[in-house]
Amino acid sequence: MSNYIEYHDEIAFHPGYYINEIVEESGLTQEDYAKRLGTTPKNLSILIRGEQRLSIDIASKLSRMLGTTVEYWLNLQLTYDEMIARIKSDEELENEKSVLRLIEYKYFRDNYGLPDLSYMVDDQIKLVRSFLKVSSLVVLEDSDLIVDLKEQTEDQPRSLVISTNTMLQIGVNRVLEIEAPKYDRRMFRKAVDYVVSLPANNEKTFIKTRKAFNEAGVVIVSVPELNRINIQGATKRVDGKVMIMLSERKLNTKTFNEEYADVFTNILNGRMGVIR
Repeated sequence: MSNYIEYHDEIAFHPGYYINEIVEESGLTQEDYAKRLGTTPKNLSILIRGEQRLSIDIASKLSRMLGTTVEYWLNLQLTYDEMIARIKSDEELENEKSVLRLIEYKYFRDNYGLPDLSYMVDDQIKLVRSFLKVSSLVVLEDSDLIVDLKEQTEDQPRSLVISTNTMLQIGVNRVLEIEAPKYDRRMFRKAVDYVVSLPANNEKTFIKTRKAFNEAGVVIVSVPELNRINIQGATKRVDGKVMIMLSERKLNTKTFNEEYADVFTNILNGRMGVIR
């Protein structure tokens, strides 16, 4: 690592750059200067090379030794750190662009009313980040971000992990917004027994099921499908509630209770995860 950074038309110096100048002007060796400073020669050498951050302790010792302020040295470090952060942010943005290309901005525009920003990719990324409530779209590449997707996405394209995590993140955010009590296993058992007794192949049955489950702290959310994911959905504990997130395309409200009976059993047994 260098003790200064050049980026575009700007340059930022690590405090070690200035410390090196001071040591050279003092006529002392680094070893002797380190002793006067009250640190080890190794620590001073690493600092001069810009390979570690300036600590408050060393900043305080420099200020006392040279008659400067602690803030002077800490501000040098802050300026250098900000340059590094900007470089990393720009690199991250390039990676985010590749993620957005896979899920496509129009998914959010068409399904969730995000504004039409054709060719304004940087702005699209900012809006999608905010909508999903993530620090970077790159986190969507993590196969263990929300539920464990490793088995389902092994040997599958990267886009599959990203698409699935996107839908799951939307589902989690929706559950956080829905009013429901904490999950109550006893009440959920009663709700399951109740919905099993309802008429099959009836859309009104799904409405009653959703209401009964909600009262037991189990929230059903459906999300528009993205890039043909290879799972039906997932279950997960969210803020004390239990989420059942399902793909809109794969959700059949008429046969919901029959198709997902095993999912209800898994929730009762405390098993959460992917719905295949």
